Amino acid sequence: MAQVIDISSRTGKYPDNLVSSEPLEFRQADWETAFFIQMLRSDAQELERQKKRTTGSGNFDPCGLPPHFSLEDGTASTIRAMFIYRDLEHKMREVYLLAGLIDCMINQVSPILRTALLRDMYKKIFLMKKGLGITWHGPLDQVLLPIDPLFFNAEQYQAALRAASSMKELYEEIRKGTEEMFDILSVKYVFYLPRAHA
Repeated sequence: MAQVIDISSRTGKYPDNLVSSEPLEFRQADWETAFFIQMLRSDAQELERQKKRTTGSGNFDPCGLPPHFSLEDGTASTIRAMFIYRDLEHKMREVYLLAGLIDCMINQVSPILRTALLRDMYKKIFLMKKGLGITWHGPLDQVLLPIDPLFFNAEQYQAALRAASSMKELYEEIRKGTEEMFDILSVKYVFYLPRAHA
């Protein structure tokens, strides 16, 4: 990750480690981590209850974290950009749409992108990156945030991209898919910020 966001110097600024509750919930990690952590909301709620029970007792063990994703490489750049715009939901959604465009260009199979129309997507991506003032670092094999298959059918989304017969249709399918993913992320997940050793 190119930049580590360390807000440890702001301890006390966020009651109960809550940084932002919507549209995505961001919390300050109470343990050392170099990466954003993505955790199911139900697991995060249980973790917060456990931390409250053990506060001051020294019994909280970050090695016992519930199942989670450490967001690295492309996903780290995506969540960092979304965190920057955490108070502007329309910008966060635009960042996630941009991640969807990048994912489509790099990781998805679309017959349309085997033509000269690929240039149109390149231009769109570079204009959006410039407008948002963000960039991605490291491997880009995964830029969309992980979502449990119970909540989102990735195969159906990929099939819709393959079936698109025009750039307009392809862009619409990416927009619909990333909007749905964003809504799921906002309801089902909590994100913990990186916290370097103080």
